Amino acid sequence: MEASELFDDDGRIRADDESPLLLERLHRALAWWNVRRLRAEQPTRRWRDENEEDLRMRSLEGEWIEGERAALAPWIREVPRTSGGFLRWFESLQLDRHGHRDAMPGSPAGPVTLDEVRWWMRQELAASSGLEAVMALLRLRLPDLPEVARAGPAAGRERLARLGRAVGVETEGHRAVWESLAVANLDVALAFNRHHAWHAVGALGAVVLTATDRTDRLARALRRLGLDVEEPAGGYAEASRWLRAVIVPRVDEDPDRIPWLAEGALLRLRAAARCDRRYRNELGLPGGPPPAH
Repeated sequence: MEASELFDDDGRIRADDESPLLLERLHRALAWWNVRRLRAEQPTRRWRDENEEDLRMRSLEGEWIEGERAALAPWIREVPRTSGGFLRWFESLQLDRHGHRDAMPGSPAGPVTLDEVRWWMRQELAASSGLEAVMALLRLRLPDLPEVARAGPAAGRERLARLGRAVGVETEGHRAVWESLAVANLDVALAFNRHHAWHAVGALGAVVLTATDRTDRLARALRRLGLDVEEPAGGYAEASRWLRAVIVPRVDEDPDRIPWLAEGALLRLRAAARCDRRYRNELGLPGGPPPAH
């Protein structure tokens, strides 16, 4: 299967009449629900109603995730089933750099403005807002994972937040496009569903692989605006060490985990690829979808 087909996807997961408007409604609803289920609240007499609402939302979430997984089946069948082969497959994902490739303001296609950088940053912060839930719940579900499993993605998220504060970006998710909300919704969905724990680990691997590319592009744009920002740390060598410390031992223990790890990584990269196309369209960069008529 061609990689271009894998990532050339607009998020429609059921019938052809699944319009972008319905997808936007779905992901904004899931985003508000995720805020509520992650927030501490007081006891209420409406707990039965809230339980019924939670069941309805979990069913919507599950239908969406299963549709995404079904779409990946042709590519998952081609994933190597040995530890060494799977490591090489996983590392090749960073070479493809799907996800946020060249979607950053300041590419050769156009100038950098502070408003463009702030808009992009707002989307990225919204997209990464589910990572805390993933890392917290993996600590409980998979306590044998090394600390680096959580530390790597956490460091990338914190650096992104620091860069956002440097340009005065707020992080209210409701101002993000639905494609960015969908990335966070995916992270939270994988985190909360115990059947998708290994998918969550694979998704974290995709985050680690693309983090340097993402933050380095932002840092370059900020430097062009005259702001003094730190150099990104780690890079692809750090990502490779992460894979060897986290992924390889888990696969050596049980090769049957390979499809779930691969699905998690590709789910995260496909969601990021949708962000890429939306960013290009919004910022007028080449490669975005044609304007709606």
